[in-house]
Amino acid sequence: MPDPFSFSEFRSQYISPYTVPQNSTNNPQDIQELWKLVISTFKDLGSSDIEHRIRNIHRLLKENGVAYNIYTDPSGGSRAWELDPIPQLITAAEWEVMNKGLTQRANLFNLMLQDIYGPQRLIKEGVIPQELIYMHPGFLRSCVNINLPHQQHLIVYAADIGRGSDGQNWIISDRTQAPSGYGYALENRLAMSSVLPELFNNLNVSKLTSYFDAFQLSLQMIAPYASHSPRVVILTPGPENETYFEHSYLAAYLGLTLVEGNDLMVKDNFLWLKTIEGLEKVDVILRRMDDAYCDPLELKSDSLLGVPGLLQVVRKGNVAIANPLGSSVIENAALMPFLHLAARRLLDEELIIPSIATWWCGQPTEMKYVIENLQHLVIRRINRRKAGTRSAIDGASLSQAKRSELIDEISAYPHLFAGQEKIGFSSTPSWVDGEIHPSHALIRSFLVRNQDSYHVMPGGLTRTSFIKDSFIISNQTGGISKDTWVISPEKNDKQPSTFQIINKPTASVSQKDSLPSHTAENLFWVGRYTERLINNARLLRTTMEYMSQHNQSDNPFYFNTKIKLLHTLTHCTFSYPGFVITDDPKKEEELILNPWPELTLHVYDEHKSGSLSQNLALFKKSVYHVRNFLSPDTWHIIRQLDEIWSDVEHTSQNNRILMISDIDKLNASMFSILGMNRENARREQEWAILDLGRKFEQVFFIIRFLQNIFAKKTDDRTEYELIQFVLTATQSIVTYRYTYRNHLQFPLLLDLMVLDMNYPKSLAYLIEKIKMHIEAMPKAGSANSDPERLIQEASTLIQWSDSNSLAKFDAYKYEHLNLKNLLNQLNQILLEIHLIISKKYFKHTLSQQQLFVSNMV
Repeated sequence: MPDPFSFSEFRSQYISPYTVPQNSTNNPQDIQELWKLVISTFKDLGSSDIEHRIRNIHRLLKENGVAYNIYTDPSGGSRAWELDPIPQLITAAEWEVMNKGLTQRANLFNLMLQDIYGPQRLIKEGVIPQELIYMHPGFLRSCVNINLPHQQHLIVYAADIGRGSDGQNWIISDRTQAPSGYGYALENRLAMSSVLPELFNNLNVSKLTSYFDAFQLSLQMIAPYASHSPRVVILTPGPENETYFEHSYLAAYLGLTLVEGNDLMVKDNFLWLKTIEGLEKVDVILRRMDDAYCDPLELKSDSLLGVPGLLQVVRKGNVAIANPLGSSVIENAALMPFLHLAARRLLDEELIIPSIATWWCGQPTEMKYVIENLQHLVIRRINRRKAGTRSAIDGASLSQAKRSELIDEISAYPHLFAGQEKIGFSSTPSWVDGEIHPSHALIRSFLVRNQDSYHVMPGGLTRTSFIKDSFIISNQTGGISKDTWVISPEKNDKQPSTFQIINKPTASVSQKDSLPSHTAENLFWVGRYTERLINNARLLRTTMEYMSQHNQSDNPFYFNTKIKLLHTLTHCTFSYPGFVITDDPKKEEELILNPWPELTLHVYDEHKSGSLSQNLALFKKSVYHVRNFLSPDTWHIIRQLDEIWSDVEHTSQNNRILMISDIDKLNASMFSILGMNRENARREQEWAILDLGRKFEQVFFIIRFLQNIFAKKTDDRTEYELIQFVLTATQSIVTYRYTYRNHLQFPLLLDLMVLDMNYPKSLAYLIEKIKMHIEAMPKAGSANSDPERLIQEASTLIQWSDSNSLAKFDAYKYEHLNLKNLLNQLNQILLEIHLIISKKYFKHTLSQQQLFVSNMV
């Protein structure tokens, strides 16, 4: 087997085919010297150490939750992000040419957008065929002649670059709507520098921080009105979007607010963010949502993702969007044959980096050429028909039937298709199964508007494919990423090593106290689901232990107690019908005699109402909506929990001991998550909202638990068993014995679990904590709000109660009527408070809807 670290072997595969483009000052010797340093470092590490580092990279990326959601994945899951340890190298001389060419192209597209939505001279003068604009879904007629703030059209731009076997760089495609990938590029760099720092030692790799400095400054500068602290938000379609990780990652990294469409509303021709303190004006949107979905009033009427009336706010000049609505018209691949003419007309320049040869089928001669050479071309639709579908088709990959079908479609709708040349990709080295193998690569470069020009990220996101003769490389088709290194000619020690937000102190103070309503609601439910999982898991565990210890089915005493406990489990976890089958006593008796199949469903069945798996899924759904608020350590625990629970669902069922062990693992993880949030969340709002959700869930659980266990007076022996069960399930048995130093008594249990102001699990303590959180909530002008009045009423009810009175039972009804009435009153009051808080702080307005449907676009 050839030595994977042999430089002569390596040079013959990767360096010899590399020749220098005519317009470059690159020297092949530069390439050889760079790769010598890389190969030398890998050789010093050795194969086993490299494999160990690669496993660490995969672990780090997985723990950080780096993923790419696959629309076409039948499992509906996300694909773990893969990173090749061998970087993509770009020399300083080559980068100089790429920098100039990309900046030129971004300037060209900015001017083209100004023209397309303004005077349209390019169309009138015949530089660009009008069909390419007017018949493209990305052209929004409602955006014509809108005066954008500062006349900035293209703020963020990305280009996919392929290198031919002759060393020439070609632009394969352009991204002008909502470019993605720069967050992944940053995560790649952080992972590489963390796990393989040796590679950086001898190479002057340009840092990425300058790009993100420019990015934040650009977003601030396009704000409609001069402000030291404009409100900038990232508009995301939500956790189901393929690049949602990047949205939340950038929000946390740049210190921006991540919002979904229902977090925003239009009022008085301004855009407002719904926060728990009321409405706050939004100045700038960094959108990660396709044009058509952004405004259901004027664009895609069935969109549930956008903001009704957003386009009207844009018309009034009261919000800036990066990139503006309508930008996707430039992504039309069929524009490429006409870009050189547009460059001459608008810039009086020739393109520095050429576009790949493209034939638009809207011209008869070009259509004939494309159809006759279909198997030698990549066929591109001028736009994606729907999310998750590919706009590029390799003609050689089609069967005869599919090829005929495509030809018929091209003939019927020629303006919708273009053919592109298949360039012979140059090889780039990749680490595969312990060896270096050749692969094809596409480099996605990123630019951001920087005053009168553009700042190019000194690097980018490289995606590779090992499939021979593959001309379509993407994350959706399983591409593997690389960190992309631009090698500086000399050390750049002046660059900051970490990103630092540039803001005046007043800017951060003015925004930190305003938690978006939708975020607050999800934090609230993260708290509720966290406690629900903990409480339900404890209840399940204690019930299972009791069933294992008292399995005498012929003993009426244990049988009646089992009925009580299993009914309580069903009522407290809302896992109906569960063990409560009133219309079929025989079936219910069978369940009581053999509860384990049903208990297994309570643990593992995600489709079972109230099961641990279902609540865990709901917890994760809420967590994904607020992941930008989570510390890395918290996210690591969540990812580990996800993996552990996925494994146990398939291995532990029908084994009682393993089931209890799995419940313990779940509880341990949930307590770890709580601990991490307690350490990292801001106290004034984030932790307060999350803890408020926790306290509501705890108090509702204790009320339900006591209501069901002690609904009826029982004999002394059964009462003793039930008291012990309650104390065990709530982890209060040690506290009880230490506090009272007495045998188990019902009045003392009620004193501890209902009235003790110093015990964190008692109703009195929990209600007092809820009261404190409510008093700290924004009052919105109310001196004594309804929640404050109601929680004071609940607190007073507790204060007026005593354990002996609550423990008394009515001899006629054989019920603890005082306890029953108190719990019912508290439950009703707290439900009312919960509803008021939800209406007041989580939902500020009803959703706006389109009054009529238009099919104009």
